[in-house]
Amino acid sequence: MLEELLIFTRGGLILWSSCRALGGAALKGSPIDALIRSCLLEERSAEASFSQDNYALKWTFHNELGLVFVVVYQRMLHLLYVDDLLAAVRKEFSQIYDPKRTNYDDFSDIFRQLHLEAEARAEEMKKSKQAVVSRPSPAASQKIGGRKVRGDSHGCAAGAKKGGSGKDDSDGDSGKEQHTSLANGTFKGQENGGLKKDNSHASDAVKGKENGGPRDNGAFDVNKLHKIRKKYRKNDATDNGNKKLIKPEPKKKGKPQRVWDDAPSNEKLDFTDPADERGDEVTEHVAVNQGESMMDKDDYVNSDSEEEEVEDAPKKKGWFSSMFQSIAGNNVLERSDLQPALKALKDRLMTKNVAEEIAEKLCESVAASLEGKKLGSFTRISSTVQTAMEDALLRILTPWRSIDILRDVHAAKERGRPYVIVFIGVNGVGKSTNLAKVAYWLLQHNLSVTLAACDTFRSGAVEQLRTHARRLQIPIFEKGYEKDPAVVAREAIQEASRNKSDVVLVDTAGRMQDNEPLMRALSKLINLNSPDLVLFVGEALVGNDAVDQLTKFNQKLADMSAVPTARLIDGILLTKFDTIDDKVGAALSMVYISGAPVMFVGCGQSYTDLKKLNVKSIVKTLLK
Repeated sequence: MLEELLIFTRGGLILWSSCRALGGAALKGSPIDALIRSCLLEERSAEASFSQDNYALKWTFHNELGLVFVVVYQRMLHLLYVDDLLAAVRKEFSQIYDPKRTNYDDFSDIFRQLHLEAEARAEEMKKSKQAVVSRPSPAASQKIGGRKVRGDSHGCAAGAKKGGSGKDDSDGDSGKEQHTSLANGTFKGQENGGLKKDNSHASDAVKGKENGGPRDNGAFDVNKLHKIRKKYRKNDATDNGNKKLIKPEPKKKGKPQRVWDDAPSNEKLDFTDPADERGDEVTEHVAVNQGESMMDKDDYVNSDSEEEEVEDAPKKKGWFSSMFQSIAGNNVLERSDLQPALKALKDRLMTKNVAEEIAEKLCESVAASLEGKKLGSFTRISSTVQTAMEDALLRILTPWRSIDILRDVHAAKERGRPYVIVFIGVNGVGKSTNLAKVAYWLLQHNLSVTLAACDTFRSGAVEQLRTHARRLQIPIFEKGYEKDPAVVAREAIQEASRNKSDVVLVDTAGRMQDNEPLMRALSKLINLNSPDLVLFVGEALVGNDAVDQLTKFNQKLADMSAVPTARLIDGILLTKFDTIDDKVGAALSMVYISGAPVMFVGCGQSYTDLKKLNVKSIVKTLLK
């Protein structure tokens, strides 16, 4: 059953709705709002369908008029006529559309007729398919020479002609020759009812001996094999004789061995941090003299540099024809016109470390948004595609919801509780180090911070976090190893609430996305403590693996959640951003997959090396 068909402009103005016009029941929830928010605004318009609650949604565009057509139906129903109906509605409504008109009540009768015709076509197609399936195959049973032969599992069956009568018992055709394909040849029906082998496709080795001896028909000759063996034996003997005359090369001198003193000096071998011996005096010096965090500094993009244009494929049209169409601006863009420029853009994105799946979806989305539009005057297809891709990347990387940590911390402080941030991620990405950078940034804004050592799995994790706490002169809550991290986090939050701490930063163990026990423990920690922010810490070096990591982390958190509304990843912290040069595609892949914004970027080894993501700079680098 069709629930609703909605027509609206890209600006959000609803022109016609089947529920309003035909008096249908209102939809439960807001599936169309979810489609706009989660799919259309996130450049996922090239996907086939979208699901929300119990509804399935499909859509199509009229890019020239700027219209969107959306149909909603029950997910459990497999309606065959939805695509056909959308195409018909799009065609009919575009003929009566007027930008100055806002009332289209007369379209209701047209829609009823289109709906009935689409259902009738779908029913007729369904019956025709059932008839084809129920009809026996012509080659299922044939008679060859008065004997019935059936097809085998390899498709070698049978379609031989009955001898003598000239009639075929399976399909009634007469006078036609049928063939039976076998592994090494083809058998043709003869008039006398016998079978003769057709050697046109058989192997030469099966032809047999006609004159009492083997023929040279391309088969391997054993005598040649013996000659080749004797030849190689002679060569090997010659080589062995020559080897005896060659002098062995002198061995190269290796690295000289290190000579250790009898009584090594402790000063030469002592590489411990002086802060460990001199105590709080040095740690206070380190914390004070680190300088201002780069989070509070703005990055400016140099807009003077020229952007490279996407090269078009070899043009099929002449120079004068393409130049005239560029000037006239009447050329309607088709999918075939966009493919060369989109392929060049896809290759460029993949060289910048964007996952192949993401690059493919982005290009499909851009093609869907441009197909049917008219090319502007003095405009090339490559520049049009480049502009559309740039707008799409800006929309994806720009957060659709604002997350201001400092504002949220003060709001939580007014309610008398600490603001809790949980850091999660895979092994070795730098969670503890970047947690300390975030703590340093918060300290600069006169906020009190408590660290929670909830990595009770990895050896040395508690000591590492303790070192950061001592350097930054902030308290740390720890319970050692082999403890339940969810309980440790809860007790740390309670302790921070008693001490009037503003922020609690929870460090968790690194875990691979396929580690079931550790993912279950992480889900328990998040569900038990309900943190204000869940930050996924990922490397900027990864490419396709970023998609797998974020997808499975979110999937595990959703599947193992004890509450109906599962808590997923809220933001991303990208580490090692200073090591990737212009390969910044991991940021795009992570944001596209999770929908969460990149809130922090780690770009160095000191506490001040924490920055905001400059969206314009990333987009410019991706398309450069």
